[in-house]
Amino acid sequence: MHATAVRRTALAAAAAALALLATACGGTSDATKDGKDDKGAASGGSSDRKTPAKALTAAELEKATLAQGDVQGRKVTKAGPADEVPADGVKVDKEGCLPVAHAMFGVAQKGSVATTKRKVIDEPKADGKKKSLEDMAEGEAGEALMEAFDLTSTFVALHSYEGMAGPDAFAALEKAAADCAGGFTATVAGTPTKVASISEEKVTGGDEAAAWTVTSEDDGDTAPFKLVALRKEATVATFFSFNLAAAGGDVKFDVPTEVVAAQDEKLA
Repeated sequence: MHATAVRRTALAAAAAALALLATACGGTSDATKDGKDDKGAASGGSSDRKTPAKALTAAELEKATLAQGDVQGRKVTKAGPADEVPADGVKVDKEGCLPVAHAMFGVAQKGSVATTKRKVIDEPKADGKKKSLEDMAEGEAGEALMEAFDLTSTFVALHSYEGMAGPDAFAALEKAAADCAGGFTATVAGTPTKVASISEEKVTGGDEAAAWTVTSEDDGDTAPFKLVALRKEATVATFFSFNLAAAGGDVKFDVPTEVVAAQDEKLA
């Protein structure tokens, strides 16, 4: 791939990612909880849902949330006040798709009593054969740039719920993802983001888990994102990931199973 093409890809990917994720590192100021996933067959189902345990307190949820060092090769940081998106700040053109939009932007559903949010980003891979771009052939430069963009960023929101609110929130997200497979448009802070399609992925974890590839579209350019939801008793965790290199179609990235597994372990 030529360096100029890589740069165009990166710019298009960055535009799509920023439109969809600039505010997706936030959520409501309500509390959130946890969740986890692992790749494989889908786990759980509506027939397996029972009244969950008492909701985790804010302090308990914080202890169960990912921290630096919990996921090898990833940097974990807290989301800050600037990342917050109020629930009423997310609008959709199809009301039934709102649970998906909320999950994308880390917004808790009705009944949430505590929330935590984290940003989990791949650490750049060490390379002992570093060259400057000037010393590289055009093909090498293109590959180097693509490798530089081949990093996955995941926004993790944990929401603690009371009573049946957790299972209900998980079920509502599953239904919305199926009903809105053909796409919808979400608007946050006046900026619209077009979701072209939603396709199911296979995951396991917690009491039940589900995952999807969410494909966004911007002026004809598409970019894939991964959305995962995991419920453990009264806690529902959502994971929303993007990879700049994948936006150009030259790199495929998967559900962030290591991140999900690490969060799952802390919730156990």
